[in-house]
Amino acid sequence: MHYITISVISGMLFALLDGLFNANPLARKLMECYKPIAKTSVNIFSGIFADIFYGFIMCAIFLLTYNSLPSENPVVKGLVYGIIVWFFRVFMTVISSYMTQKIPVKTLLYISITGLIEVLVIGIFYGLTIKPA
Repeated sequence: MHYITISVISGMLFALLDGLFNANPLARKLMECYKPIAKTSVNIFSGIFADIFYGFIMCAIFLLTYNSLPSENPVVKGLVYGIIVWFFRVFMTVISSYMTQKIPVKTLLYISITGLIEVLVIGIFYGLTIKPA
């Protein structure tokens, strides 16, 4: 039951952070380069559902890797987990986008920084709230 609760909360946290980072005026201006390929409307409920699904997967992977993460401090474990997730989820996507698309560097930096903040917050949340039985 604890896993389900933490997963749902972390998914909602994903949704909240996604909203803050992607719907603010700065982000909207920086993301204009995607306008030709972006959808004109977003289904908010589908987005929230996807973020909750991500919360379940991210929480499960955190639990599976918990003992392999460095430190005895659960917050440090969460931070390290966040950095690992950031590398694979955000950084590699940003580098690929830089290499293959005409996206302004300031947009890619914004995506990198906000992505790092997002996964560090989620990692700290996991470190503070859940560990393997």
